[in-house]
Amino acid sequence: WSTWNFFACNINEMVIKETADALISTSLASLGYNYVNIDDCWSRLTRNSKSEMIPDPKTFPSGIKALADYVHSKGLKLGVYSDAGVLTCQVRPGSLFHENNDAELWASWGVDYLKYDNCFNLGLPPQKRYPPMRDALNATERTIFYALCEWGVEDPALWAGKIGNSWRTTDDINDTWTSMTTIADINNKWASYAGPGGWNDPDMLEVGNGGMNYHEYKGHFSIWALMKATHNYAPLIIGCDVRNITAETLEILSNKEVIAVDQDPLGVQGRRVYASGPDGCQQVWAGPLSGNRLAMVLWNRCSKAATITAKWGAIGLQPSISVSVRDLWKHEVVSENTVGSFSARVDAHGCEMYILTPWRTTRSSV
Repeated sequence: WSTWNFFACNINEMVIKETADALISTSLASLGYNYVNIDDCWSRLTRNSKSEMIPDPKTFPSGIKALADYVHSKGLKLGVYSDAGVLTCQVRPGSLFHENNDAELWASWGVDYLKYDNCFNLGLPPQKRYPPMRDALNATERTIFYALCEWGVEDPALWAGKIGNSWRTTDDINDTWTSMTTIADINNKWASYAGPGGWNDPDMLEVGNGGMNYHEYKGHFSIWALMKATHNYAPLIIGCDVRNITAETLEILSNKEVIAVDQDPLGVQGRRVYASGPDGCQQVWAGPLSGNRLAMVLWNRCSKAATITAKWGAIGLQPSISVSVRDLWKHEVVSENTVGSFSARVDAHGCEMYILTPWRTTRSSV
């Protein structure tokens, strides 16, 4: 979970504590949503006389260490935010040229995750600005997930794998259909560069923030999970107010079968494999899973309902193979012995998501 998409700068330590509590009470934490990440605006506008970052005394009077202790007491982890520039995007102190001191301070507080942004960067290349923080974090000997937020400016998928655990491939998401689909398409281009230990990050989820409808949010969540919006440390990052979550939003975010696709140990990012219809709006996205299975999303980006067909050759299956098809939103097997292709009627701006499991042609003797 991250503060930014819903709260932006309107954050305080009570919001963080209440969200940690809500992640537990909704059982989202037990599904793997175990990072509570504070985005921009947690720090004072200036460093202290020792050149250290100071938590804003009005909004975080107890300090970040006390907050980390509280979050850790719930079995969760705490994230903070800084910038690979002289200032953050909301004009707080950045960490450029302060990497070692800042990393040591965060480690002493018990921080587990760093989102590292790209504002006020003095025009210095990101390949020069991001490695010093990697080295500083490693020097603390504390395990801190390092999330580069370079906005995809210099194609970080090409170079960030040796620097961070994840890298943003796009500009910031906003809570609209256009933004979400645009980001999905950009992130899709870099599918082959992701894998265990280093992941394309298409930004945080907007599910539950109100700018899209149920069908659109279901597609948003399904595609982000298929794209492995990071494995093991799982941003799938919730971006709504968990303290006031609706039943509909909770249903989407807590779909165990979809989450399992995101967390599949094979760790291969799914991608768009086929598009048809007006402007390619009838889309098939797919990716391999462990156990010779395949995850598949039929995504209707058209303005009208449509029947979308996935042909075996397009999704990487032998045309003659027989599969069972499990619907991850209906939570049931919808077809037992399907050969050659699979079709489904999909609502406008909706999606259907499946796992295809090949039938064995020979059975081993008992």
